[in-house]
Amino acid sequence: MLTPFPHNKVFTVLAAALVSVSLLGGCSTNSVVANAAKAAFEDRLAEEQIVDAKIKATIVQNNIDIDKMLALDLSVDVWKTRVMITGALTDAQLRNRVARTALKDGRISEFFNEIQIVSADDQALRREWRDKAQAGADKAAEVFNDFWIETKISAQLIRTDGVSSVNYRWRSVLGTIYIIGEAQTAAELSAVLAVIKNIEGVKAVKNHVVVRGG
Repeated sequence: MLTPFPHNKVFTVLAAALVSVSLLGGCSTNSVVANAAKAAFEDRLAEEQIVDAKIKATIVQNNIDIDKMLALDLSVDVWKTRVMITGALTDAQLRNRVARTALKDGRISEFFNEIQIVSADDQALRREWRDKAQAGADKAAEVFNDFWIETKISAQLIRTDGVSSVNYRWRSVLGTIYIIGEAQTAAELSAVLAVIKNIEGVKAVKNHVVVRGG
């Protein structure tokens, strides 16, 4: 078990996060500091977090180079070099191009291409949800949208006994939840999945979490 909240880990992860932000932009310093503090409790070594941050930064930048809208339509999550890309696109060829480009990074140990191919209307709807969420719109009036669901999952997992939510990453795409990370035990993973499945608006769950020692 890793020692929680070592100060050198916070500073190391913070430095890595700031490097990533400087490369990509669009993230406040307050957000970076908050994420670094949260990262100190994760069951990843500081060195692992740095590698993951660099992999994510590379994929995001590659996506921007392909099409700037990909930075808005897709999400990239990395846990110990295992990569999950989620989101919604209307073009299968573009989806495949994103995957091929990402897989050129030899640091990736496992890759999950969970980009949904959707109608133009569904893509526009997700963009509308995202814009409202970023603007701080009242989510109570937007029940069941992807960003409300992700927030609800976070709130529920934090309150669930025996669950280290910092070791998980989850995304909702039109009600389908994709999750990656690491569980301490099979029982913990079962608890996490049970919480998610009971959230209103969740239609399905796609699990890419590994169990430690499993």
